[in-house]
Amino acid sequence: MLDTIFEVVRIKQEIREVESEYALFQIVGPHDAHTVSHQLIGEEDREVFLVMCLNTKNRITAIHRCHVGSLNSSLVSPREVFKSAILNNSASIIISHNHPANSTQPSKEDLEVTKKLKECGILLGIEVLDHIIVAPDGNFKSLREEGYM
Repeated sequence: MLDTIFEVVRIKQEIREVESEYALFQIVGPHDAHTVSHQLIGEEDREVFLVMCLNTKNRITAIHRCHVGSLNSSLVSPREVFKSAILNNSASIIISHNHPANSTQPSKEDLEVTKKLKECGILLGIEVLDHIIVAPDGNFKSLREEGYM
């Protein structure tokens, strides 16, 4: 007996407007990425992982709240991170997450997930430009600037 096999022949993308102030906002450096990240997740009470999808001119075409975790952790799947990037034809992405406890020091897990996502991005042809950690007090850390990427 043969079971029916279904094949996905079309994926419909639902497009919602990016917050108007960030639509096609150009990311020139880590401070720009921090500004967007802090506005959207900086004061959350648990860790939130954010993906900014960028076109070839580093303009934001989509922002995806990829995962909401607990007070001090967030499990991040490369599949979920790159799903929005692929569906939005992104040339690159910037990832960020918040540390509700006001520390911007990257954890061992932060560094591991950054490395894994960077490797996945190479395979997919979607560069991970930076990983920004934001804190409620307005401080941030760019893992690229710190030499972790």
